[in-house]
Amino acid sequence: MTDRVLDRNPELALMGSCLLVVLMRDEDVYVMNLGDSRAIVAQYQPETRPIGQGNSGSGAEGIVEESISVDEELGTGVVNEVPAQTMRLAALQLSTDHSTSIEEEVLRIQQEHPDDSQCIVNDRVKGRLKVTRAFGAGFLKQPKLNNALLEMFRNEYIGNAPYLSCLPSLRHHKLGPNDQFLILSSDGLYQYLSNEEVVSHVENFMEKFPDGDPAQHLIEELLFRAAKKAGMDFHELLDIPNGDRRKYHDDVTVMVISLEGRIWKSSGKYL
Repeated sequence: MTDRVLDRNPELALMGSCLLVVLMRDEDVYVMNLGDSRAIVAQYQPETRPIGQGNSGSGAEGIVEESISVDEELGTGVVNEVPAQTMRLAALQLSTDHSTSIEEEVLRIQQEHPDDSQCIVNDRVKGRLKVTRAFGAGFLKQPKLNNALLEMFRNEYIGNAPYLSCLPSLRHHKLGPNDQFLILSSDGLYQYLSNEEVVSHVENFMEKFPDGDPAQHLIEELLFRAAKKAGMDFHELLDIPNGDRRKYHDDVTVMVISLEGRIWKSSGKYL
């Protein structure tokens, strides 16, 4: 498509997109990812705490199991303390990030471009994009698409190999009894929240508001954090036009999938 209109709309060579696809069939979850969107599953995992260590704010006390053995020779009871094993809801990432934050991705691009010492500059591909795989963005895939741009937008394109890949990562996950829900999101969410924070916010929200929208809640939390970082009030941030607001936070889409069958999706009524 870009080829066909290159003479009239060369700026299309700058346009690109990431993609995250999740296919669920019974207990099988298949994840295809291209770029830096992310799929995570909230999963109960065992957590062992040392004897005498509190549960640091979780509101539940650790349980210590005791096994008593008798020392036949001395005739004294000996108490052997066994560390308690509790369960916590953790985040298991199912997708693979394709960005310059991942060492393997940087090495791949450097190996594919041995004659270009500037293939990664300032933690970006050719100093331009943080993502290392994407659809489109033809100016980083073909010299002719790069050369069609105005000079101020062009790269020094060395060789003919693409700097960006469009080969996705694939992952299969078998759902088990410890899996609780899935969260799919574009990378804007992870500018301000870690995987574990995302799972924790959804867990707490669903417990308090079972009829609420956890996807919208995550976006609101993101906006609160973006506003705080910028030193402004939440509503001050919302008053900024969408295009100008991109300097404070990226656009974001969130989907929360309950394994009981409910799905919530939000691109943010405030966005």
